[in-house]
Amino acid sequence: MSGQPSASARSPDDWDSHWTNYADSNELNPANDYRRQLIHEALDLESGAQPVSLLELGCGHGHFAADLLRSHPRVRFVGLDRSAAAVQLASEKVPAAVFLQADLAQPGSLPAQYRGFANRAVCSEVLEHVDDPAALLRGARALFAPGCRVVITVPGGPMSAFDRHIGHRRHYTRDALTRVLRDAGLEPIRVEGAGFPFFNAYRLAVVARGDRLIADAAPGSGRPLPISARAAMRAFSTLFRFNRAQGRWGWQLLAIAREPGGSA
Repeated sequence: MSGQPSASARSPDDWDSHWTNYADSNELNPANDYRRQLIHEALDLESGAQPVSLLELGCGHGHFAADLLRSHPRVRFVGLDRSAAAVQLASEKVPAAVFLQADLAQPGSLPAQYRGFANRAVCSEVLEHVDDPAALLRGARALFAPGCRVVITVPGGPMSAFDRHIGHRRHYTRDALTRVLRDAGLEPIRVEGAGFPFFNAYRLAVVARGDRLIADAAPGSGRPLPISARAAMRAFSTLFRFNRAQGRWGWQLLAIAREPGGSA
């Protein structure tokens, strides 16, 4: 025996294990590219406050930073994550950015040298993992400049077995996400449900796969994803081009908010 805990024995909040074991397979998910496209558009990098100083809350393994800095190399980018493994992966992948370990739920752990740094901020697929999302955002506001444009994504729709496996506490409605923003002291600009109809269909396929997806993605399983699953992901990647980016029915929720003061 290796002495390592099994995937099922690991805490869903063990983010060092998560990024060590799932960073590569995570990038096979076509929802990631779709989500990054929505975020890029919502950040409005070509207008608003310049030069752009961007803070990512929950930077993971740095793929968003790499993607954004390819097209906008002059952006000052700082990423924060509670996982030391994620910060190491991100730093190796994107040496032009700064990545720091910080527990976003503990304001005292946030880097004091970046107070008021960000005129843009991204918090993507993080709030569903925490018990008090408004408190997390309230703490992070110390790093926002007045008028900072804040872009947030969270999942809506039904929760899959894999979602529960990786620690989702809840999925959101537009009204619930709006309440979180207001409770955090941010000013909502727009809260939309993107991705109808094909993102919703993809999520239903994930839900239908149930525990089999957990087994397929298990660290050390030695099993590549089934050919049918890979073909389905390629098909959805194409179909996502025809999703509606705004509306009421999409299960990829996207919010744009602002830090009070200044201009968004």
